Amino acid sequence: MNHRSNRRNFLRQCSLATPGIILASRANTEKPEATGKLFSAMGMAAPLDRAAPLKALGAEFLTVSTTELLAPDKPEEFFEKKLALIATSPLPVLACNGFIRPAHLRCVGTDANHDPILEWAETSFRRLKKAGGKFIVFGSSGSRQLRDGWPKEKADAQFTALLKRMGPLAEKHGVTVVVEQLRDTECNYINHIGEGAALIRAAGHPNIRLLADLYHMAVMGDTPADLKAAMDVVRHVEIAEKGARTYPGVAGDDFRPFFRVLREAGYQGAINIEGKGVDSQIAAAFKELAKQATEA
Repeated sequence: MNHRSNRRNFLRQCSLATPGIILASRANTEKPEATGKLFSAMGMAAPLDRAAPLKALGAEFLTVSTTELLAPDKPEEFFEKKLALIATSPLPVLACNGFIRPAHLRCVGTDANHDPILEWAETSFRRLKKAGGKFIVFGSSGSRQLRDGWPKEKADAQFTALLKRMGPLAEKHGVTVVVEQLRDTECNYINHIGEGAALIRAAGHPNIRLLADLYHMAVMGDTPADLKAAMDVVRHVEIAEKGARTYPGVAGDDFRPFFRVLREAGYQGAINIEGKGVDSQIAAAFKELAKQATEA
């Protein structure tokens, strides 16, 4: 099997976290084994030029910045050069984060402007498909920050409307948008996993799903029970330790209760480390994740 075939099969495997109703129905009848591999792959958020050293340390995929890799505001020639780098990368790109960066693109509020956001999104989705990726992580704190006392109820209606329009575009290009809850020191909107899950259910599109970020969940006090209640829409997972957003294993955080929820719900997707640390801690971090996933 050639390099491109291996990559296609890998990305397909990483995207098999069963969405919505199918996952909910399977959770009662087809639970994974009590021990063994939980995650289809373990990767890291990092620039594309870090692929070689990270692969040597145990990473199986990358999550790369949308503006760095997909560059929706740059001409096609710029992106084609990025494609050439991806073709020779020792690690595939599974996801892109930092989705909506331009300050003038606003999801909610009096200045919400969804049409240019959707133009930005469609370019991102189209280019991600060309790059072989599967997920766009929708955190985008600046774009969705509530300003000047804007009511949450109005923001919910605006954000749901945006997701409803974004879903068909993501489906057209074979990618999935995963909405990320953020800690309240980073953004004041969608701070708990249950809030994200409710918006995604309201949007009602299979290509709009939820990212379970265990770091943000821990900081905000979300529990394994909260994760369990959201598993019908969870499609991707990110992780770091609570105290200083360190790599798993540095401070000794116990993720097993959350991993147990994932296992019992039949989660079949990947997990991405998005944290702080040094290279000497990375191999141990992947080993710690594998250990805790097996023991969950």
